[in-house]
Amino acid sequence: MTTPDAREAQLLDLVAGSHDGVLTTQKRDGRPQLSNITYLFDAATRTVRVSVTADRAKARNLARDPRASLHVTRPDFWAWTVVEGDATLSPTARAEDDDTVEELVELYRTLQGEHPDWADYRRAMVADQRCVVRLAVGHVYGQLAP
Repeated sequence: MTTPDAREAQLLDLVAGSHDGVLTTQKRDGRPQLSNITYLFDAATRTVRVSVTADRAKARNLARDPRASLHVTRPDFWAWTVVEGDATLSPTARAEDDDTVEELVELYRTLQGEHPDWADYRRAMVADQRCVVRLAVGHVYGQLAP
């Protein structure tokens, strides 16, 4: 029999093994707002990070209500994990060398590798008014299938 801690570790392994998922935030009227996203999970800090533009629904929703969930599935769709917690938003990128842009560069590098033109990327992060969602994982549930 699998212990609760071992089961949670297996569920989080699914999150760690992917970069694609569905982020759920709460609309003003309480209904869920879902977005397909690319994310980075840091198992040591139990934090999911996502690059978003400040004017998107998910960023506006999280600024109003920090509760969020991330749903991740295995490619065969039979195993899945949901992580829930409260999210914080970094400041919006304002300068090509600010802390937010540095974090966005680090996220891109980890997820995609080297960018062909970092100066252009940095300009785009400011022009797009990007920020970073940091979802602190609290509750974990899901299904482990063979």
